Amino acid sequence: MSPATPGRAYLSLGSNLDPEANLRSAIEALREHFGDVLVSPVYRTRAVGFDGADFLNAAAVVQCATDPYALNAWLHALEDAHGRDRSGPRWSDRTLDIDIVLFDDRVMSGPGHLQLPRPELRHAFVLRPLADIAPDVEVPGTGRTLAALWAEHPERDVAPEVVSL
Repeated sequence: MSPATPGRAYLSLGSNLDPEANLRSAIEALREHFGDVLVSPVYRTRAVGFDGADFLNAAAVVQCATDPYALNAWLHALEDAHGRDRSGPRWSDRTLDIDIVLFDDRVMSGPGHLQLPRPELRHAFVLRPLADIAPDVEVPGTGRTLAALWAEHPERDVAPEVVSL
C-alpha cells in the first residue's frame, strides 16, 4: 500500500467557550501534528444561528498525507480532547469547532457533515479568514477564488475586531 498523496486542507476554527485558550491550544496541536501551519488573523464574531457568546474564528492551512475522512476523524478527536459536546443542537456554544472547508480541489459529500467545499464558506466568519491567507485558491465548482468571493460578500466592509492569541 502506498502512502496517500499529500493534500492541502483549508480549515475553519472557532470557539466561544474559553476561546483564546482553546484556539491557542488547537493551533499548537495542528503545528505539532502537521508541522508548518499557515494561520489567519483571529476575528471576534457574533454567534450565527443561535444566541450565544461571541466566537473567535480563524482559518488554517495544513499539508497532510491523509484523505479528508482520516483528517476529519483526527480533527474530531482534537475537538473532543478540548471538551467538545456534541449532544446539543448543531448550532450552539462550543469549546472548539474545526471544519475542513476545502481539501485541494475535491468535491464530496458525506459521511456525516463532511462536505467539500463546506457550505459554511458562505459565512463571513469562515470566508474572511480563508481569503486572508489563501486569496488565490479557487473554490471547486465555482470558478472563483476565495478573494473574489470575499470581494462580493455583503459583510466585506464590516471590520471585525482582530484578537491576539
